[in-house]
Amino acid sequence: MKDPEAREEPSSGAKIGLPGFKVRKIEEEVYEVFIGPQHPGSGHMRLITRIDGDVIVDIDPDIGYVHRTMEKLAEGREYIKNIPLFERMAIHDACNVTVPYVRAVEKLLGVDPPPRAKYLRSLLCEINRIAAHLYGFGIMGIFIGHSTMYMWSFGDREVFIDLAERLTGARQTHSYPVFGGVKRDMPQGFPEMARKAVRYMRKRLPEYEKIFFENPVVRDRLEGVGVIPRQVAAELGLVGPTARGSSIKYDARLAEGYDAYPELDFEIPVYTEGDSLARTYVKIEEIKQSLNIIEQCVSWLETREREAPMHPKFWEKSPPLWKKVYQETGRIKLLPIFASLKVPPGRAVARGETARGEIIYYVESDGSTKPYRVRIVSPSFRNLPVFKYIVPGHRVMDLPAIYGSIDYFPPEADR
Repeated sequence: MKDPEAREEPSSGAKIGLPGFKVRKIEEEVYEVFIGPQHPGSGHMRLITRIDGDVIVDIDPDIGYVHRTMEKLAEGREYIKNIPLFERMAIHDACNVTVPYVRAVEKLLGVDPPPRAKYLRSLLCEINRIAAHLYGFGIMGIFIGHSTMYMWSFGDREVFIDLAERLTGARQTHSYPVFGGVKRDMPQGFPEMARKAVRYMRKRLPEYEKIFFENPVVRDRLEGVGVIPRQVAAELGLVGPTARGSSIKYDARLAEGYDAYPELDFEIPVYTEGDSLARTYVKIEEIKQSLNIIEQCVSWLETREREAPMHPKFWEKSPPLWKKVYQETGRIKLLPIFASLKVPPGRAVARGETARGEIIYYVESDGSTKPYRVRIVSPSFRNLPVFKYIVPGHRVMDLPAIYGSIDYFPPEADR
């Protein structure tokens, strides 16, 4: 006879019927829930969560679903071919991702790009930074159920994708920085287009703050959620807006002092609260600083005499016809030497500041046309461990807000 006081347990998590979730009971009141990797709230990553009711008691990020062996692939390709390969880590932030690799190889070659090339690189990096932050806002909007934020930010992002296309000839994967310089100069009409984009975005940002980030519903989802104390951020080695939202004033653009950044006037925004809202406001302030940098770069470029944005070691070997094409169109035809470039033996490390934080490249050459070893430490990979420390104790519906504010990007972390 069945005991009337006995409680019936669910036989299997598969019968709950939630797509993207798997549930397994591991203790009396604790269930193990697999979120992802196909779930829209986790991206290409599985989150193994243990929940008591709707409170998360433990979480394990399970990464590697988009691992593409980029570092090993790079060791079988000529140096120049790795630029478009590494862009695929974060195609919306392509220049920021590839500039440190180019700089590491330039260290081995013993070449330094001319000032014009440095300003052009910095210009595109800031255009990419704005587009990447707007991309992050759109994804976070979807995560917290705010589709208007997604539509606004992705629409405004097109302004800066168009700007990058006008400068480089490609919408996203530009392959713009090359060893010793860049592939194209600033085209005619670009300064006016850039200033128009800057004016437009400056008018839009206050509207973003009023409609989204001062919205009581959005603030309730972000404020006081996912707090990262400054000490924890420092001990875990967090980078980018995730660290600066916890009052750590670190930016590789100033720490490394690369390209035109030492000559540009800009601030590093820092917030002390350490919560999801603070990390979001850091990105808003970074967009404002990037707009200032774009204006400074454009003003510098149009007031200086136009010279080839390529190191003389390569430019002097260009035929007269190619130099004439540059004077008429601003385009630089790369020499065949780049396809079989032999880099002197040695090791080099270079850093850069992407939209998500510091990225580090280690490049080792054995004197051949292909790198002997390439290693990358990406910002999303460095920020990943923080999930283990700040998510437990929050409710399940806080997880997408925390994820969106950290702006974790699986393809970049997995490489």
